[in-house]
Amino acid sequence: MAVDHIKPEDLVWKCFRCDRQLVPGPVLVSYLGNNITTELPQCPSCFINLISEGLAVGKVAEVEKILEDK
Repeated sequence: MAVDHIKPEDLVWKCFRCDRQLVPGPVLVSYLGNNITTELPQCPSCFINLISEGLAVGKVAEVEKILEDK
């Protein structure tokens, strides 16, 4: 699992629910029947994940297009 898309500024966020600092953690992302495991910032207590705007409009949109074109 690569964490090259986790930026240091993503880890300064705190979970609103638990008030804990986010840490890198494994996440299973599914789209159109394809599963990808990666690491994203997440709360160590409730495991909610942060997908930064840059990741959502960049990498996620890119992968989405590739999978839809299959």
